[in-house]
Amino acid sequence: MTEQTGQGGRRPANGGPKAAARNRAALVAAAREIFAEHGLDAPLSAIARRAGVGQGVLYRHFPDRTAAVAAVLEENVRQIEQVAGAGDVPFTGVLGVLTWHLTESAAFIGLLHADRAAGRSGIRAHALGLSGRVERALRGRLPADHRLSAADDLMLSVAMVSAAVTGPTRQEREDRALAAWRLLGVEVGPVRAFGGRVTTG
Repeated sequence: MTEQTGQGGRRPANGGPKAAARNRAALVAAAREIFAEHGLDAPLSAIARRAGVGQGVLYRHFPDRTAAVAAVLEENVRQIEQVAGAGDVPFTGVLGVLTWHLTESAAFIGLLHADRAAGRSGIRAHALGLSGRVERALRGRLPADHRLSAADDLMLSVAMVSAAVTGPTRQEREDRALAAWRLLGVEVGPVRAFGGRVTTG
């Protein structure tokens, strides 16, 4: 049985483990795009079509929605942890990468509001763990005298900024995020991905 050519003419390659790795990467990239465009309730079949693979391939990698969401969020969180662990990037730069993820990924915003994910117990539990990792990464780089260093100020501010990230275009969402940081009196470095590992549409 052969897979059909997907949307945009993409065709999955056959070739054992290498093909499996390529298919997984294509599925994660497609899931990021679909979740950003349509939210976490988007049909999984749309992800398979965007990646150019059959639904059987999708379910071999991600047996349910929780697994697909977790794979996308893991990439977001990994970048935050990587930039926070880079000794040559100031805290403002860490916030710039965080803000990039906020403007690119509706799923990532949902992660930061994981306590509201009623009805998705599996996703909620996983998201709470990932959210804790984001907080630990940010706190590890937060200067002791920073205006966000008191008690819950850091994650409350992140939640407030994420709530402001709305708009039909990426640039509009970024502008609103930066405006929210300015209103909080927080300096943010360049809004960018870190390490070039995340692909968006």
